[in-house]
Amino acid sequence: MTDARMSCGLCVAPGRFAIEQRPVPQAAPEGWLLVDIAVAGLCGTDYHIFEGKHPYLEYPRVIGHELSGRVVEGGHGFTAGQLVVINPYIACGTCHACRRGKPNCCMAIGVLGVHRDGGMCGRIAVPAINLIDASGLTPREAAIVEFLAIGAHAVQRSELTSADRVLVTGAGPIGLGAAIFARLRGAEVHLLDTSAQRLDAAGKLGFTHLHAPGTVPADGFDVVMDATGNPRAMEAGFAHVAHGGTYVLISVVKDDLTFNDAEFHKREMRLIGSRNALAADFQTVMDALKSGAVRQEALVSAVLPLSDLPRRIAELAADRGGIIKAVVEIAP
Repeated sequence: MTDARMSCGLCVAPGRFAIEQRPVPQAAPEGWLLVDIAVAGLCGTDYHIFEGKHPYLEYPRVIGHELSGRVVEGGHGFTAGQLVVINPYIACGTCHACRRGKPNCCMAIGVLGVHRDGGMCGRIAVPAINLIDASGLTPREAAIVEFLAIGAHAVQRSELTSADRVLVTGAGPIGLGAAIFARLRGAEVHLLDTSAQRLDAAGKLGFTHLHAPGTVPADGFDVVMDATGNPRAMEAGFAHVAHGGTYVLISVVKDDLTFNDAEFHKREMRLIGSRNALAADFQTVMDALKSGAVRQEALVSAVLPLSDLPRRIAELAADRGGIIKAVVEIAP
């Protein structure tokens, strides 16, 4: 078995995606387990890597951090063949954030598919602590847990309640995830986007308060969450926060952001950053999928085999407005 090979999907350089044959890992470091990947989701990060827009990446890189798979050999409480969700945020376990129970913002974090090779391949080794039992889900459902968990984490950070009016700016996958979990808390949820396609997709998910720029109610929102990845939109979001409200920045950009301090203090506004997700957020998403409160069929817009990805990734990246989530099936 030591000469077995597997297909890996990697960005060789900006604009160049290829399938490369690599040896199948046969052993994992102490405390880690081997996982045969079942399904890998594609997200904005993967498209940014392909387009050469990711600020922290070295090429070539095997992409893929939205992952489901099956444990190869049992250990650390897992059994062979068990379906798992992979938490892709590899934390050091010893820094200040980790000691405070926040491995999602570890000071030395290594994200699969970004800082190290990811799971767009047949098999990877993952710390056992980063595996989450996905029993009761399908492999495709398990693969969408990670992106939804980012929205669930933002909602948890916001501390919003059923009495709140919420505005989510940016109706892409992350924004829709935040909107879904805000709605599950009973809040009145509004979405703002420049794309009519994305607003139409949100409407098909049952959202009715949909706004193009310039049409947002002027009286403000108890919670505003930004998922645009656009610095100007992030700055504009401050004006949508009601007095006593909260602004959650899910997006991250390299630019400096500015805001008017007098307006910020007049409103006694809370400004919160939300990064990645915690194990509890993954569990929140899995519970919602198991109960039927969230349905993967409504979110997965495209399914393709890994062999098709080199010829289709440019098309998928260009059609982000018309696709909520594309997933790549690696194995049954």
